[in-house]
Amino acid sequence: MEIKLIDPRSLVENPDRTRRSKSSPQSDALLLATIKAVGIVQPPVVAPQTDGGNGFVIHSGHRRVRQAIAAGLEEIAVLVGEPTEDGGAMRSMVENIARENLNPVDQWRAIERLVALGWTEEAIAVALALPIRQIKKLRLLANVLPVMLDHMAKGDMPDERQLRTIAAASLDEQKEVWKAHKPSKGDPQVSWWSVANGLARTRMYARDASFGDDLAQAYGIAWVEDLFAPADQDSRYTVDVEAFLGAQQEWMSQNLPKKGVITEANNYGEVKLPPKASRVYGTPKKSDHTAMYLDREGKVKTVHFRMPEAKKTKGNGAGADAADEPIVVSKPRPDVTRKGVEMIGDLRTDALHDALSRAPIEDDTLMALMVLAFAGQNVRVDSGAGGDYRFGNRFGRHAAILFDADGKLAFDMDTLRVAMRSVLIDVLSCRENMTKSGILALVAGQIVGADGFLASMGTEDFLSCLSRPALEASCKDTPVLPRQRVKDTRAALVEHFSDGHFVHPTALFAPDALALGEWLTSNAPVGDEDDAASVVDPAGYDGDAPVEPTHDDTDVVDEDYADGFREAAE
Repeated sequence: MEIKLIDPRSLVENPDRTRRSKSSPQSDALLLATIKAVGIVQPPVVAPQTDGGNGFVIHSGHRRVRQAIAAGLEEIAVLVGEPTEDGGAMRSMVENIARENLNPVDQWRAIERLVALGWTEEAIAVALALPIRQIKKLRLLANVLPVMLDHMAKGDMPDERQLRTIAAASLDEQKEVWKAHKPSKGDPQVSWWSVANGLARTRMYARDASFGDDLAQAYGIAWVEDLFAPADQDSRYTVDVEAFLGAQQEWMSQNLPKKGVITEANNYGEVKLPPKASRVYGTPKKSDHTAMYLDREGKVKTVHFRMPEAKKTKGNGAGADAADEPIVVSKPRPDVTRKGVEMIGDLRTDALHDALSRAPIEDDTLMALMVLAFAGQNVRVDSGAGGDYRFGNRFGRHAAILFDADGKLAFDMDTLRVAMRSVLIDVLSCRENMTKSGILALVAGQIVGADGFLASMGTEDFLSCLSRPALEASCKDTPVLPRQRVKDTRAALVEHFSDGHFVHPTALFAPDALALGEWLTSNAPVGDEDDAASVVDPAGYDGDAPVEPTHDDTDVVDEDYADGFREAAE
């Protein structure tokens, strides 16, 4: 074959060509755009006419010739072959059937090669007559783990939604998930749903944000475009849920109406209103109140509610304006988020257990702590120490060390101290779950000096739980100055505390005096009834007096029985 430059308008179409159905307008437009951008990459194949004409007949490349004419090309390169007996029918069929489109991975690699050679995404899109979003989608594959790409290149591709989730995850996360779901020799197919599900992360969308760029910058929110979303909507998102919700909370605080309150949503996603409040579904009155809250998707929602009218009092009518008084004090984002409170509970518990294990404790203090431990609000008992929570198994082991080989209760004070410390560790807990002992655990921690055992909280994980004011307050007594962006302030503190020790004030074992006073009041002994029914002074015990049966397994004691018991005790 030889190459010749020929006017495409002089070429004759082959009446025996294989492809006779019309190509789609989209594919014709794509071919035209590529010819305009880079010319004809693969020259059409032609042969001299055999019917006496002096021209050339097209054997393959009819569409290329037509689009070259449409592009206004005066000459194109063609490959001139020898005439065939079948008029090029077999050559045309083979050329069409053997062709295979590039898979997405090869398309991406080709695009990355063009980018490396200096092509812009816009230029590539024009040359290939593809939307710029399609080019960006293919370039998402640059974020996919290489071993996953190699598998995808074999033809086993995830769908667009799954690919989006995979590409949004870090390479380290992809590596861990791929280990669990990579194909085996017996089953070469990958469960892309499982891979994507293992990498799925909660997304908060910019279209749901009430705050603007100033708060987004302050909270270090970097929007990422969802290239697989419809083109007619704002598809930017972030996976930094804490920062998004913090910015939403701060926006609500800045834009709260005069009679507004910030509240929460309940487990069903509905707004929690103040007690006795009734929601207003129609047009609100001037005397009505406004409640702002975040729904399950992090969107700011606004509802109106009405409080019952205050009853007018006789005389000077002091209660007439009671309905206009503030119902609830609105609160901005808390200094420490719920996750932060849970982290403090875990850190406190670890420190408390460490102190109970190693700190010097007097024997009388140890016995007092035992009483405190079993008065905690978690006494069923639900242990915060982890492992088997069943009372018999855990506490039976501690009691067993007090027995000798013959099954007799025989121990020295050292053994007793070890057993008491172990029981205290299993009972006392500050964790934010069913094992929490309440304020008594803080009292115990203060007594044994558990503050000195608290782990450093100057980490990214904990500091991300602090509000902006709380984070900036943590800069006090440090050379770190608050930055314009919360994210930068947090990074500077993490770096500063990497070689030091930081404990947030809210984590210290300092029981609230008011809460402790309320606890003492609610648990104070009640006169003679408590003295008689629960404690008998050993010094005044009469050995000949009958011992009344106790009713520890009942919640209600018959009054006649209680009166008789008091008389016997007296």
